[in-house]
Amino acid sequence: MSKETVLKLLQESGGEYISGESISEKLGITRAAVWKAVRALRRSGCDIEARKSRGYRLVEMPNRLSETEIRAQLGATKLVGRKLVCFESVDSTNAYLKRVASQGVVDGTVAVADEQTGGRGRRGRNFQSPAGKGIYLSVLLRPPVEPNHLLPITGFVAVAMCNAVERVTGVRPQIKWANDLVLNRRKLCGILTELSMEGESGALQYVIIGIGLNVSHTREDFAGELENIATSLELETGEKVSRAALAAAMIEELDTLYQALLRHKMQPYLETYRRDCLTIGKQVQLLWEDVHEKVLATGVDADLGLEVLRQNGAKDVIRTGEVSVRGLYGYVE
Repeated sequence: MSKETVLKLLQESGGEYISGESISEKLGITRAAVWKAVRALRRSGCDIEARKSRGYRLVEMPNRLSETEIRAQLGATKLVGRKLVCFESVDSTNAYLKRVASQGVVDGTVAVADEQTGGRGRRGRNFQSPAGKGIYLSVLLRPPVEPNHLLPITGFVAVAMCNAVERVTGVRPQIKWANDLVLNRRKLCGILTELSMEGESGALQYVIIGIGLNVSHTREDFAGELENIATSLELETGEKVSRAALAAAMIEELDTLYQALLRHKMQPYLETYRRDCLTIGKQVQLLWEDVHEKVLATGVDADLGLEVLRQNGAKDVIRTGEVSVRGLYGYVE
């Protein structure tokens, strides 16, 4: 772990020089180990300047998603992220975790990819996951709860991802029901949750939550129907965003959410979801097979079902998976 801890110290120095002797003393490693760590960091793309009698200074980090870069930004977590697997390319992070779930992979395991070749969204739709552009992250959880207690989990993950984005960029997205993050009326992030249950007992085996967040995409990166729907953090803020720092914040927020779930302390997430959900109060269309029905979204219930008022005056609650919800004039409205 010396490579990760040396990088963390260099980052914490704020661009100032820190001597090899000081690094050695703080980390309890030899000067030779410090040099080996610096050399390894340089090979991984870190620009580290060395000056005699002054020490080392971090000039620039690559905007990559390696374990070294993420762990250098990651604070202490209780469960989520204890095991972290990073890929340059994988079919999908959800698919990977499903493959290893039966091998006893630990609760809170996180998989992160720079690129997905087979990313999926809801209802089996393709999720574009180009290399070097986004954060494609999944977490496997084994909560000791009944499956029906997880009905609102995807929406609460959306709240956690809003928290992570705000921490790193200072900008807070909104949520389009049920769980898409939206910034300036365009989709920023999608979330897909998959459950596995025992066939006979119906007991929960695990839940895998996959998150695809657009970070460095340009307009040219969004093809087809996404051209007028999707956006990225850099497009909206005009600022370069460290994917490693954002991935670390995402892991920390998922850990905080998981601890709240285990303690049955979800009310703050429900209140924040209701505050951030831009669908509430809008006229929307319910898209269900060949039926396109206009309704007024009036709120969300405790399980994040969308409360609607139909044109005939009837009240109803729409559950995720029953219908798709779109604005009357586009993705949001």
